[in-house]
Parts: sequence; C-alpha cells; structure tokens
Amino acid sequence: MTALEQAAAVHAGEISARELVEASLSEIERLNPEINAFVTLISERALAEADGVKPGDDRPLAGVPIGIKDLGTVTEGIRTTFGSEATGDWVPQLDSEPVRRLRAAGAIVLGKTNTPEFGILPVTEPRRFGATRNPYDPSRTSGGSSGGSAAAVAAGMVALASGSDGGGSIRIPASCCGLVGLKPSRGRVSIAPMPEPFALLSVEGALARTVMDAALALDIQSGYGWGDVTPIPRPSAPLHEAPKREPGRLRVGVSTRSPRGTSVAPECVAAATDAAELLESLGHEVEEAEPDWRGDDFKVPFITVWSAQVALGVERLDAILGEPADESKLEPLTRSMIGHVREYSPTDALSALASLRTKARAIVSWWRDHDVLLTPTTATPAVEVGALDPDPGQPPEDTLRKATDFVPFTPPFNVTGQPAISLPLHQTDSGLPVGVQLVGPPAGEELLLSLAGQIERAAPWDGRRPALAAAQA
Repeated sequence: MTALEQAAAVHAGEISARELVEASLSEIERLNPEINAFVTLISERALAEADGVKPGDDRPLAGVPIGIKDLGTVTEGIRTTFGSEATGDWVPQLDSEPVRRLRAAGAIVLGKTNTPEFGILPVTEPRRFGATRNPYDPSRTSGGSSGGSAAAVAAGMVALASGSDGGGSIRIPASCCGLVGLKPSRGRVSIAPMPEPFALLSVEGALARTVMDAALALDIQSGYGWGDVTPIPRPSAPLHEAPKREPGRLRVGVSTRSPRGTSVAPECVAAATDAAELLESLGHEVEEAEPDWRGDDFKVPFITVWSAQVALGVERLDAILGEPADESKLEPLTRSMIGHVREYSPTDALSALASLRTKARAIVSWWRDHDVLLTPTTATPAVEVGALDPDPGQPPEDTLRKATDFVPFTPPFNVTGQPAISLPLHQTDSGLPVGVQLVGPPAGEELLLSLAGQIERAAPWDGRRPALAAAQA
C-alpha cells in the first residue's frame, strides 16, 4: 500500500495504525539483517503512538509508519548519530521542523535510517553501521546519502521515509532503488532549528514509490520556519493536487552528456532517451539542449564548499553534544577533508561559494527558453558495494571526484536551488533500476509534479518489486 492508501484505510477503519506498525516492524525484522536500512528502532514507542490513532482520523498520514534519515533532521528522544562513531549515542530533546510536521500529520516514526558519515558520499557505507544494500541486488549500493531511507521504502519496510539532498542525496538513491525522489527548491522546507549555513547546498525531502506520495510528503514538510533566510513563495495550490493536473505542452531540453565530460553508461543514456520519446508522445516539445554547466569553474568550487560545510558540521558538534567531538573516531576521509579545509585561507570557502553562485546564474538562465531539463539521474546504474571506498593516502579531492563521476548530473541543482525529481522509468537487463532526472524552473515544484504525474500515468512503475523482498514476503 502507498502512504496515501494506508492513511485512507486507517481513516475508514479498515485497518488499525497498530496493524500497520506491526506489519512494518515484521518486514524490518525479516529484511533488515541483509539490507541494513534501519540503524535505530523505537518499536515500543511506535506501537504506543499507533494506539493513539483512531478510526476517522483525517490527518493526511494518520497511522502511517515512516523512517527518518539519521543525519540533519534531529528526532526528539531518538538516537541521532549522523552515521558517525564520533557522535556516540546522542539523543536530541526536540524534533527538527520537517519531523515535527510529519508527526503532526499523523505519521508514526519507527526509527532512523542509515547514512554515510555526515552524508559525504553518494553511497551508504558508514564504518559505524556498515553498508546498506540495494534490495534489487544486495551486491550493489542503495545510493546515498539517503540510502537507508531508499532501501527501506524499496524493500517495503515503510511506504515513506525522509531524506536530504546536498548533491543528489535524495535523487541518487531513488535512481538506484527504483523510487521517486524529489529534491525541493531551496527554502521550500525549513531546517529549523539547524543554522542556515547547513542549507547552503542541502534541502530536506522524502523518498516514496509514487508521485502522489512524494507530493503529499512535500506538502506536509513545506513551510516557513522562524529565522529562515531563504523563504520562497507558496505554491498556487496544495502540492499534492499538482500530480492530478495536466501540465500542458512543455519545452523540454534533453542532455545525456556528463557535465564533467566523463562517460555515461549506455543504460543511463537509454533511460533518458526513452523518457524523451515518451514526453514527445505526450505532446511536449523535446530537443537536445543543456545549460551552461561544464568546466572546472563548477566542480572545483563545489568540492571546496562541500568540504567546508562538512568541516563546519563537525566543529559545531560540541554545541550539540555538549562536549567536543572525538575527531579520532571520524572516518579517514572525513578527517582528511577537515584537515584540508583547515589549510584554507579565510576567504577560500567564500570565494568558492561566490564562484558557484556566479555559475548558478548562467545555469538558471537556460530556463528562459525551456520549462524542463531531462537527464539521466546517475552516470551508471548502482555501483557495487565498496566501489567508492577512499584510496588510502590519497587526498580527499580524489575520492570526491571519483564519487562525482558516478553522479555528475545532480549537484548543479543544489547550487542553483532548483527543484529536481528522479523517476524510476528504466531497468537494466538484469532488473536493476535506472532513474531519469527532471529539473524544473526556480520554485517550480508544481510544474515538475504535474509532469511527473502525467508520466506515471503513461508509464506506471508501482508494480515493480525487488526479488529479495518478494521472496521473503
């Protein structure tokens, strides 16, 4: 059942919230030892909260079990680790704004999902908890950094799970695990009480199997939080209505060339090419076209800013934990990145950010003449677990460049702040999911969701299930 179907069944009294939570916990018990999607569970608390949800509850997620990514979104009373040994077993005393809103909508939090340490890599293989594996092929990654959430949804443990996206971290695992992954516009979802520097690139969102569930989750999470410095206009109507509306004839540009000039696997090219043909058949104007997004004037400053943001997060841990973090417990890549950042001049990170925002103006200007950009989500299907392990003794830039070769299409839109969505339109011959990315104009979630809904009706994917989950069920 989708999240919407679950909430409707609870409202109608056809199933109880406790039964939903028990079913999810049963799936987690069976599948998590191999998949490793959840790293913290609060089973008794979840069951107690479920008992408080009664038939007739008309909240949009009444009784729906969900997972919360174990990274920036803190959770009252639930261990939050950021995927690191350095954080110990810290338990926050409040919910981040997106979590508070999901709970207020009736969702039942089951626990926290796995993430790479501080969300650094596009694969989910933290030293503290081990690798999260792809339900479609456990030898492959679930993607990252929202890989635990993606694996949990794809395997059927939950219908909905939160994610965050600083360089593709919702869209990448959505592509790897055959899901819908929507990165909202910067400012659409408040990250309160986290300070604004942590939102330079990253935004909060969710992973789901259907466009409607993704739209509903964003509707619930959206809204201004006191102190936010990047508020954006509200949509013209509730976002969950957008997938039901026809988008009209759109001008779509298609690019299958990596912005980094690196190779793109034939399966990923085919995914975008097939999607372009589908859009053309739906009446859209489709042409080969791409923004001005090539060259080192993007990738070098992006790595600089990304590294500085990670270092800032680690240095601010003392304010969160009440004592300085033990940096000896950080993974080698994290320590190396922090050491490199400490060699920056006082203006290096600001200069890199200025370069990125200058480049962002050039990229966004492409939307003057287009409505949507279509690309592969990743440059290859899900890589094998361990494929992006850092090389001992190599500078952090080498590992990060290797990672961005896997995911060159997603980071530009964390810089521009535009909304982007990954849809599971393609599979390899072996059944491994391959996503396509659609990028809308600034603050254009309504347009994207309307187009995504049209695509889902024309080429539905919700019937696909990983063989592992089906066999165990």
